[in-house]
Amino acid sequence: MPVKVFELAKELGISNQEIVSRLDKAGVGKFAPSQELDDTTATKAREVLAVPAETATAAPGSDTIVIPVNVTVKELGEKLGVGPSEVQKVLMGMGVLAGLNQRLAPDAVQRIAKKLGKTVVIGEAPEAPAATAAAPKVAPTEKPSATARPQSAPKSFSNKGKPTDSVPRPPVVTIMGHVDHGKTSLLDFLRKAHVVDAEAGGITQHIGAYQVEIDGKRITFLDTPGHAAFSAMRKRGTSVTDIVIIVVAANDSVMPQTEEAIQVALQAKVPIIVAVNKCDLPDANPDKVLTDLTRYELVPEAYGGTVPTVNISAKTGQGIPELLEAILLVTEIEVDPKADPHAKMQGTIIEAKVDKGRGTVATVLVQQGTLRQGDNVVAGGIFGKVRGMTDERGTKLVKAGPSSPVEIIGLGGVPDAGERIEVAKDEKEARALAQRRGDRMREARFTSNGNLTLEQLYARLLSGPIKELNLVIKADVQGSVQAIRDSVEPLGNDEVRVRVLSAGVGPISDSDVLIASADHQADAKNCMIVGFNVGMAGNATKKAEAEHVQIKIFSIIYELIDAVKDGMLALLPPIYEEAIIGKAELRQMFRLPGNRSIAGSYVLDGVIKRNSSVRVFRGKDMIHEGPIETLKRFKDDQREVATGYECGITLRGYNELQVGDIFECYEMRQIQREL
Repeated sequence: MPVKVFELAKELGISNQEIVSRLDKAGVGKFAPSQELDDTTATKAREVLAVPAETATAAPGSDTIVIPVNVTVKELGEKLGVGPSEVQKVLMGMGVLAGLNQRLAPDAVQRIAKKLGKTVVIGEAPEAPAATAAAPKVAPTEKPSATARPQSAPKSFSNKGKPTDSVPRPPVVTIMGHVDHGKTSLLDFLRKAHVVDAEAGGITQHIGAYQVEIDGKRITFLDTPGHAAFSAMRKRGTSVTDIVIIVVAANDSVMPQTEEAIQVALQAKVPIIVAVNKCDLPDANPDKVLTDLTRYELVPEAYGGTVPTVNISAKTGQGIPELLEAILLVTEIEVDPKADPHAKMQGTIIEAKVDKGRGTVATVLVQQGTLRQGDNVVAGGIFGKVRGMTDERGTKLVKAGPSSPVEIIGLGGVPDAGERIEVAKDEKEARALAQRRGDRMREARFTSNGNLTLEQLYARLLSGPIKELNLVIKADVQGSVQAIRDSVEPLGNDEVRVRVLSAGVGPISDSDVLIASADHQADAKNCMIVGFNVGMAGNATKKAEAEHVQIKIFSIIYELIDAVKDGMLALLPPIYEEAIIGKAELRQMFRLPGNRSIAGSYVLDGVIKRNSSVRVFRGKDMIHEGPIETLKRFKDDQREVATGYECGITLRGYNELQVGDIFECYEMRQIQREL
């Protein structure tokens, strides 16, 4: 009967790391824990694994080196009689960067030894020979890693606690993928909630952070938006994550934001699990998804690679238990996340917004230490005291440990999403830290804006005046403000561009209208206030009407971006092109009193329209160009006459026509401008 590797490990009472290592060394094959073994392979594996690990390898001879479990790079170099740098070179050849104190998995040790021409046995050294070096004891809280992935503190933060103070923490899992592929629906099923129903257009508009408990084990999930405008949010998600789940729709396969999410995850060097969603649909094609993934350096386990893939349906729950198993397996084998709850608290601002009645509300992911109510905290140039703290369900908390996503109130302003947050000793220290960091941020912003170089100034002078759409941006959360700004500022060309006058969090107020009206130079077309998931405050609506300032509010990001594009296009002068619409031949002249005449004509091609213009050709020469004055059939005026019909044509201000002249009718059509 087929069995998965991790199920066989449970059956035999050994760890996933051990079973993978022993099967590889015994020549059965190199398997991932979630891979399935057929009947023959499973039988062979049971026979091999029935022999105790101590006797499965050859007894140490004079040339065999005993290597303790969980050996570090430095210790392995000493045991093998080579410098640690030699071990690091071999690891680099294997595609792994490891520090001197990085602990190595048994299979990695075997491969390194083989490369260096050494014979080793993994296990504790015998106690009898006094000269044999005793294997270093391993701290009871540390688990051996299956790969040489660094077991360090969370990214961007140093672990200031002692190693023995580190304890296992819940893994942080970021869900990424293309828009409408089912990321939030998947999280809904896990949380037994319905977040997607509340999202405008069914699209996640900013990061949601949630924690769920599965079989007594907690997992923290981050849900990132899939729209192109939110690439910065996806990068923030991977900067704090342990594992990335790429959600791909089985009926859509890999799409642009899927590709971007894959690249972001690969750059972050975090384990990837692919969830092939919507497998319950009739047009689902999971095999195509697996094939397409190989184009992006992701080789699924089903194809002999190392990337776990799970077929799921976020609507019916199909495959969800298998996905959770895969998360826990990758956590145990590749990540082994730890943090020191007693260290100084450090974390990351996931999102921040202004809430009416509560003030600034920030979503914080605690990464190190413990955040407590009443703590003085600093986030960038903002400081404050934690006056209240709740989890994602609104339950009040007094403290939150590592990997906990919490909402806090009490900050004195709205910090940037992705900003580091840490605890200060007291309010005085928090104020001083915020002041110094704020000054540095202002200096960096001024430096980045910089002055124009001579070449840039000269190019601007040559190109002439550029029209500007002045924009005031207001959004519900800081991450959305930055996403909108990042999306609209690159818009434009040599003729028009966007100039952001102001961008902030909260409802549109009188001061926003004042900022806009002070700069729109008596032309209402060149200024716009755009709001994203916000309302109007005070008398902002009346003031905007009085100042002729446009205000537009949106709940879907791409509609906002399209509106800004339309506003920019409205500033550009129209461009027209000529379109020939028909030809007619003059076949008989009808003279009228008052030196007037009607050209009896036959429409050869297309259509002849009244109020359009014509060119008159006599042979190869053009003898006249001007507008049509009247167009008749029999005695009735006509708006147009089509191919194959006769008509009477008179030209405005020209009467020198002859039989055989050709009328070429054309009109000027406005071209749709594009950015």
